Amino acid sequence: MSRLKALAGSARALRHGMNAWPPFLFSGIRIQAMSADFRHVRVRLAHTPLTTNYVGTLFGGSLVAMVDPFWMLMVLRNLGQGYVVWDKAAEIEFVSPGRSAVSATFDLSEQVLDELRAEAADGAKVLRWFDNDVVTEDGTVVARVRKQLYVRRKR
Repeated sequence: MSRLKALAGSARALRHGMNAWPPFLFSGIRIQAMSADFRHVRVRLAHTPLTTNYVGTLFGGSLVAMVDPFWMLMVLRNLGQGYVVWDKAAEIEFVSPGRSAVSATFDLSEQVLDELRAEAADGAKVLRWFDNDVVTEDGTVVARVRKQLYVRRKR
């Protein structure tokens, strides 16, 4: 069992574990909030000399990394052990240069979970897109990110 999975018993433990995880820790990525029910996450990417590229803007790869695991984790935790949940695809559109710290917010509704359960009820695979923006403190959109999840009931 992976160390992160072992920590996933509570949202608080998972948040602290992921914040100490080297890929996040050394990339300036910090989970600011994770609700106890795994339905809300807010993550921040600092703008420092270590997180900027040659032209002084945030690394595109860091923008992708900051949003990568959350939709999958949130859906998996909420659907439970009776489901397989995988990342299937990702898309990112760089809208404006990241010249300051940015954040992204993830909110998972009961309606979306009900739809996933209904679509996967007969064992069929479900492909679902989730969207969110990466924004500066003043709300300027730096990137638009789409993640596609594969969801299926376990056999």
